[in-house]
Amino acid sequence: MSIFHLAYNVTNLDESRAFYGGLLGCEEGRSTDSWVDYNFFGHQISLHLGTPFKTEATGKVGEHRVLMPHLGVILDMEHWRALADRLQAAGVEFTIPPTLRFAGEPGEQSTMFFRDPSGNPIEVKGFKDMSGVFAS
Repeated sequence: MSIFHLAYNVTNLDESRAFYGGLLGCEEGRSTDSWVDYNFFGHQISLHLGTPFKTEATGKVGEHRVLMPHLGVILDMEHWRALADRLQAAGVEFTIPPTLRFAGEPGEQSTMFFRDPSGNPIEVKGFKDMSGVFAS
């Protein structure tokens, strides 16, 4: 089993803690006054104070233009739906609201895109059949 690690910049650690730890429910790990680690759905992200990376809606996926680059995670449908409901209840603004794409095709998935408080884009995909993640 492999775990990815991704480090990127955020503008405010308190806002990031409320978002990643509070809203997304990620467990906080080590931290200093300039960075904080999180268990991001089984993977490690490190949020460092700094200028977030530039993003543009240049990725064409299905009928959508998606923000690039972006961080993402794939969940089973039960956990995806629970997270989508929690984000909607919290009033999170979606760049792509919870939706189904590639319906009836290999790789059918639900997806949603939103930004963290620093503007970093996040995609969360949901699969009812995880064997379809790499389907072509």
